[in-house]
Amino acid sequence: MFAQLLARVLGIVRLATARLPRWSPRSLLALALAGLALQACVRAPSAPLIGGDPSDPRTPGAASRYRSTTEGYVSQRPVEPRPWLEQNRRVTPAPKQ
Repeated sequence: MFAQLLARVLGIVRLATARLPRWSPRSLLALALAGLALQACVRAPSAPLIGGDPSDPRTPGAASRYRSTTEGYVSQRPVEPRPWLEQNRRVTPAPKQ
C-alpha cells in the first residue's frame, strides 16, 4: 500500500518537474508529503443523526420476533423417479382453446 502511494507521489513529482523546471524534485516531494500529512488531519463533517443515537442503550429499536431457523424447511430426501412423460404433462401449460 505504501509502495503504491509512493509510486503515485513520485509519478506526480516527475510530471510536475517536467512541466515546471524551476521546482526541484525534493521540494515537490516535500510539498506532496506535507499535503498528505495535512489531509490526514482533516476531520470529516459529522452527518446529522436521524432518530435516536445508536450508541445510547436506552434508544428504542425496531421490534423483532422469534423465527425458527428450520421454518419453511422441506425434506429433500431422494424419491423414486417418475416417468418423464408424466413429469412433462405436470409442467406443460394448458392448451389454448
